[in-house]
Amino acid sequence: MPLHKSPAVREALLPVLAGRPGITLTEPLDYFDFIATLADCEVVLTDSGGVHEEAPSFDKPVLVLRETTERPEVVRAGAAQLVGTDPAAVHAGVTALLDDPVRYRRMAAAPSPFGDGHAADRILARLAHDLGPAPAAAASQEYEAV
Repeated sequence: MPLHKSPAVREALLPVLAGRPGITLTEPLDYFDFIATLADCEVVLTDSGGVHEEAPSFDKPVLVLRETTERPEVVRAGAAQLVGTDPAAVHAGVTALLDDPVRYRRMAAAPSPFGDGHAADRILARLAHDLGPAPAAAASQEYEAV
């Protein structure tokens, strides 16, 4: 769990989470470290809308620490669940998910409503189809003419 820079947030979290098995506390992560951590975790607990979008691409169930979300499509797709902010409700949501392997697999396998991660491949394929590859001979002649 990346810790917020705010001393008030750190003071609230550290006594409760430091040293707990299965929880790693870190300084805020850059994007590449965040993605690597996301790929390596079991479940995502977040209030971040951006993380709602990223986690399903890595087949990670998302428990949303809010009462509502501006990304309801991820909840409708089955990749995320709103659990609210009450500590007991959050604990119950995490426990229920991790204790139910069928539900866990169903959430992890839910398709991302934000895309499948292959847009660049499709764009390249379309460009190659529409433009075709440049003939090697023509390209070398072009350089000789210059």
